[in-house]
Amino acid sequence: MGWSRGVFRALWSALSKEVREHVGTDQFGNKYYYVPQYKNWRGQTIREKRIVEAANTKVVDYEVGTIPTEWEAWIRRTRKTPPTMEEILKNERYKEEMKIKNQDFYEQERLASEATSEELLAPPVQTQIKGHASAPFFGKEEPSVAPTSTGKTFQPGSWMPHDGKSRHQ
Repeated sequence: MGWSRGVFRALWSALSKEVREHVGTDQFGNKYYYVPQYKNWRGQTIREKRIVEAANTKVVDYEVGTIPTEWEAWIRRTRKTPPTMEEILKNERYKEEMKIKNQDFYEQERLASEATSEELLAPPVQTQIKGHASAPFFGKEEPSVAPTSTGKTFQPGSWMPHDGKSRHQ
């Protein structure tokens, strides 16, 4: 399959008048090409292309980190000029510095939180559980064993519910 792809590519490039201009290579070995706008053999205008040729052609799937961020920005046309190797190395150093600073910051935060977490915690409190929240006497004193009643003062028919309507109107 590999040799047929090469033959097809050579035939296509001969017919399409596509001229690749090698723009650069990254530290992973990926090669970047620029194809300016041209007219094909049928007279159609083909817009410019930016192409990456992967160094590891056996790996088909794209993985994050296989193309440097600066080259990816050039491929996606978010930057006009291709990046220089000095720019890529400068950004790599900056990323490493940020990783180290980030690790130092989180280590300091972890140590500070361990030191202050003991100071911020309230001392444990002894709680007394009396009954259940659904009990009618929850939060009040427990009902006494001695009966209490309004039996001596109760009069039948003296209490009426208040629903806004009165029967005797």
